[in-house]
Amino acid sequence: MAVRACGLIIYRRLQPAPSSNSIEYLLLQTSYGTHHWTPPKGHVDPGEDDLQTAFRETQEEAGLQASQLTLIEGYKKELQYPVRGKPKTVVYWLAEIKDCNTEIKLSEEHQAFQWLKLEDACKLAEYEDMQEMLKEVHQFLCSRD
Repeated sequence: MAVRACGLIIYRRLQPAPSSNSIEYLLLQTSYGTHHWTPPKGHVDPGEDDLQTAFRETQEEAGLQASQLTLIEGYKKELQYPVRGKPKTVVYWLAEIKDCNTEIKLSEEHQAFQWLKLEDACKLAEYEDMQEMLKEVHQFLCSRD
């Protein structure tokens, strides 16, 4: 059976004026395995819907409450890739942090976090599908301005 996980791509704007340069994305570095960088995400618990999972995992992994985020309508992305020989599906939504100075509080699953401009986020996100998704999100946000 395929593993299913859900998460949020979280971004902040450093200045109120619309500018693609003012957007930064939150990536967390895992404290296990290859210490890869990803947005907050995790497995769907029994009885949860996908979006509930995304918000719960964001709270657990980054200390961010749903009330501190604005879910952005019109963006949802599903990535599929094998993990240890089994298929995995990860569904991401897009959310803006309301206060760009909000403190990030990591769980023991992660050892570091960074707010990164698109180019730097793509460098840290080693997987090609993650890089493509970040670029797609950036285009989506820039087209809304």
